[in-house]
Amino acid sequence: MTELRHKVKNALDEARTLILCAQVLLGFQFRAFFEQRFEALPPATRALEVAGLGFLLVATVLLFMPAAFHRIVETGEDTDRLHKFATSVMCWALLPFSIAFGIDSFVAGESVLGRVGGTWAGIGITLLTLIFWYGPQLLARKSEQGDTQMNEKESESKLNTKIEQVLTEIRMVLPGVQGLRGVQMGAVMMQSFEKLPDSSKQLHFGGLLLIVLSAIFLMTPPAYHRLVNRGENTERFHSFASQMLIAAMVSLPLGISADVFVVVRKFSQSLEWSIAAALASLSMAWALWFGVTLARKSKDSNEQRHRLSEARASV
Repeated sequence: MTELRHKVKNALDEARTLILCAQVLLGFQFRAFFEQRFEALPPATRALEVAGLGFLLVATVLLFMPAAFHRIVETGEDTDRLHKFATSVMCWALLPFSIAFGIDSFVAGESVLGRVGGTWAGIGITLLTLIFWYGPQLLARKSEQGDTQMNEKESESKLNTKIEQVLTEIRMVLPGVQGLRGVQMGAVMMQSFEKLPDSSKQLHFGGLLLIVLSAIFLMTPPAYHRLVNRGENTERFHSFASQMLIAAMVSLPLGISADVFVVVRKFSQSLEWSIAAALASLSMAWALWFGVTLARKSKDSNEQRHRLSEARASV
């Protein structure tokens, strides 16, 4: 069993991960009402923006509750009741998050693809968040029951450290993802966005969806840890969180390069330079994040095999 202090720390860290996401989105939602194109939106879309703001406020208020509970009720002590409370709160907070994601995707999609395209984008993103955050996690809970017993045979402190580190790495990437998402959503509301060619608008919206996908990947490990493991540290969770982090780092450069194309095209009016800049940004990110690291991993594996073969030969 994972020690209570580690379970509480992870719960608070995961709440912090979700709060980082909520703060950026909340800032955009408030700003959207003061953008030039807001008044030009259809009345139903403006009402949806208000609803989206309301859902994000609910999620934000819920995510601050564990801190208040810890200080006021438990007076700073780590207790099972605090851990269960934080887990329950985060599970409920994910629902308004998913609805807000869908509303924002609809608003952006409507500006680019029309009412029907925006509706499908909003529904698709909402369903995607629900699938990632609630679906497989609930189905996988039974298969997770044996993991905590296995962990008693391995170094619990080592596993706790690995999980704390992967959660920290997720928090390193998430603010950048959410900041980009806020800027991309804000751009849709600006007057100059209407002057872009249709192809640039569509590419911008595609980049926005890729950034949203990255955010969904990064918010999935806290949901999995709460819904499936109930806060227990397992090797399977560490592996799953690592996979989600890598998946987010695959889709993130695609979203960035799409907007690099749009910006360079607006600046230079050159299709060739825009494509070159987008490919350069994508290649740089993937080469440094995956090319260098995979090459190093391959080198380490070869060296390890070489040492093993030398050891066997000496025997």
